[in-house]
Amino acid sequence: MRHFRHIGPESRQLLFHREPGEFHMDSPAKTLSVALGATLYSPANRPQLAADILKQAARHGVVSMVLCLEDSIPDDQVVPAEANLVRQFAELYDTASPDSLPLLFVRVREAEQITSLTARLGESVALLSGFVVPKFTEERGVAFLEALTAAESACGKRLFAMPVLESPELLYLESRAETLHGIARVAEKYRDRILALRLGVTDFCSAYALRRSPDMTAYDVKSVTAVISDVVNVFGRSDGTGFTVTGPVWEYFRHQERMFKPQLRRTPFTGRGADELRADLIAQDMDGLLREIQLDRVNGLQGKTCIHPSHVAPVHALSVVSHEEFSDATDVLSPECTGGGVVRSSYTNKMNEVKPHRAWAERTLLRAEVFGVAREGVDFVDLLGASLA
Repeated sequence: MRHFRHIGPESRQLLFHREPGEFHMDSPAKTLSVALGATLYSPANRPQLAADILKQAARHGVVSMVLCLEDSIPDDQVVPAEANLVRQFAELYDTASPDSLPLLFVRVREAEQITSLTARLGESVALLSGFVVPKFTEERGVAFLEALTAAESACGKRLFAMPVLESPELLYLESRAETLHGIARVAEKYRDRILALRLGVTDFCSAYALRRSPDMTAYDVKSVTAVISDVVNVFGRSDGTGFTVTGPVWEYFRHQERMFKPQLRRTPFTGRGADELRADLIAQDMDGLLREIQLDRVNGLQGKTCIHPSHVAPVHALSVVSHEEFSDATDVLSPECTGGGVVRSSYTNKMNEVKPHRAWAERTLLRAEVFGVAREGVDFVDLLGASLA
């Protein structure tokens, strides 16, 4: 699979200095964790789930999906939803090419579902990349990860866990530090099994009866910002102990009454059709999403949880490495700079400090491998417009 594969090859050549690289479910975990991009959630009880999965990959460029058996399913519908999931996997296995499918994960409620579902999937387990573990703490997490290890041995293929950090113990100040340290102990023990850590910001807000509006990002909710900061502090380190931490969900996908003026500046929208694209993004409340994606990146988060296909293109467009970022990163990592020092940016607008910027440069080039590098003069407006065309 490949990001932006839903865009024609001629358009990709015009957009990319270096096109996105291919990856597959057997690629190194470090690559896959960055390649997740916009991870689209879907209830596992959808009658046409198999067809939906194929459509999202072909039409919207989705490369990772979570099929949910937890919060999106009523309590009395879990058993039929499991049966539907097994049927839909069998249909995909019989009719779809593996190359046409995104990475597929199942969000479970209980640890026992991991071993049970893996066995029930039979041959179609070949299409499964892993499980999403809700409300992850040290106490709850061990059972899920042990079940994952057992399921992996039973089915004979690699399976990943994506724990969701969303429990009240993580949010509350008096228990946060110990909860984080406990999660870190479990995560380190099962490091090879954990693909990424996901943030459950909706649950964080729920603990205080809050819900942000489409005019506000997660970073405008100060109690949430504090938790994100602490999670990145513990799990986002570049010294080899860190993990990929993904951005929180954006809940809105249609017009709501707007209280504040649009946050999407007019300046980047200068090409043909750009004004129409900007107006459409504002009408769909996407200006808040775009701002939150940028804040995710600057705060150390990669990718994003999505609940609507319209969110995928913005996440992926803003994940492409700009030509300027690529130039800076390659300068920092060039053989001539192995001894450190300071070099002027090729764009002559900044100084690159070799040692402090090395970790950033390495992370940037890894993102470039899976999302590509934009041509000089191509920005997210061009990439977004092509994705939505």
